[in-house]
Amino acid sequence: MSKSDSQKRVVYREFGGENASEAFERGKPEITPAQQSLRVQATRSGRKGKTVTLVTGFQVSQETLSSLLKQLKAQCGSGGTIKEQTLELQGEHKETVVKFLSGLGFQVKISGG
Repeated sequence: MSKSDSQKRVVYREFGGENASEAFERGKPEITPAQQSLRVQATRSGRKGKTVTLVTGFQVSQETLSSLLKQLKAQCGSGGTIKEQTLELQGEHKETVVKFLSGLGFQVKISGG
């Protein structure tokens, strides 16, 4: 046995094959929109005076969240991003977001002033 073979040899591996990332990923249960309670709020805190609309409370997969963000950005005509299962849209679009998400069947409430 050469030295290069002994360096490649695996003595113990807890999570299986070469690509162990599947073992660490947890699937989020897809629940229906009617079972989800979403909160929409406009805030400026920590954003240098710029207003953003936050949508929190999603319990969907990352792909579903990405497609929802794309639809909302087109509906509002603004930019946005996803941060930790929260959608952030640039500008104040509370009414537009509530109307759009309610049309998709989500339970949506405006929080904050």
